[in-house]
Amino acid sequence: MKTILIIEDDTVLRETTAEILELENYKVFTAANGKRGVEQAKIMLPDIIICDIMMPEMDGYEVLEILSTYEETKRIPFIFLSAKTETKDVRKGMDLGADDYLTKPINEDLLISAIESRLAKAALLKEVEKVEAPIKEPKNPYSEIETIEDLKNYFCDYGTSNNLKKGKIIYEEGDLSNNIYFIYKGVIKTYKIDELGKELIINILKDDDFFGVSAIIDGSYYFESVKTMEDSEVMFLSKKTVLEILESNHKLTLDFFQLMNNSLTEVKEQLLEMAYGSMKRKTAKTILKFADKMSHKSSDSINISRRDLAGVAGIATESLIRTLTDMKKEGILEIEGRNIRILDLGKLESYN
Repeated sequence: MKTILIIEDDTVLRETTAEILELENYKVFTAANGKRGVEQAKIMLPDIIICDIMMPEMDGYEVLEILSTYEETKRIPFIFLSAKTETKDVRKGMDLGADDYLTKPINEDLLISAIESRLAKAALLKEVEKVEAPIKEPKNPYSEIETIEDLKNYFCDYGTSNNLKKGKIIYEEGDLSNNIYFIYKGVIKTYKIDELGKELIINILKDDDFFGVSAIIDGSYYFESVKTMEDSEVMFLSKKTVLEILESNHKLTLDFFQLMNNSLTEVKEQLLEMAYGSMKRKTAKTILKFADKMSHKSSDSINISRRDLAGVAGIATESLIRTLTDMKKEGILEIEGRNIRILDLGKLESYN
């Protein structure tokens, strides 16, 4: 039976988490503060540690730093569980060597999945250590990243994860580009603000998409702003890491830049549509694009602001509202508040 040490000063959360994990057939030990947690970890050597950050006497960061200095405890998988969700806090925890960072309130399925994953990884690493020869030639740590899918998996396994609420700005135009991002789940928009303060949406991105690739260029700045359109989980790696990965595999580099070229082509087509498309054509195409990007069936309702629709279509919000009203009268759409449902897909596609 695998053993878990929970270090948490909140009595209710500590006991609730312990009960959840005991029901999953784990042997659970608990500590009410960081100092006591370090003492118990040294004695019992658990299979995995789950630790809060903000605690009396010794915070979670100190716990991890101390345990990382001992040979017996430095390889124990370590998961932070905290209400601190700022990027700097997540980054600090991962830079210190944490294996994962989960946020409160606790998601039971996510917690169990994270534990199982980290225990499996630890077990596999132990097996590898047993069969490896005592002396090995230095190995390129990125040699097994050969395809775009491998790169995406690397972002998921080793990138810093941010769980972001709807409407959260990830970065703004003109910020120094230091990271490259990957959308694990959710929908984001990239946009620019013109001289009159109007928002012009460049692209809508969803699960499995990369963004922020201008970071590849040394000393560059982001040319667009990025904001979440729904609750999203975004992973990021430093441009230094991504460049090292790409330099280790020339074919991957070509595939990556082809992916970026496809994305730029889509943006160019969007801008051309903004410049030359008719009002109804722009509106129809934008609604269909949102349905696709937000993974909705055409018959499902799309919950989206008129401002975002107008921003993508490249038309004034007032003009968009008039066009939507016309389409509603024609029986093409059903509109209730922010919800838009397609009633006549064929007619809508005929404008596209």
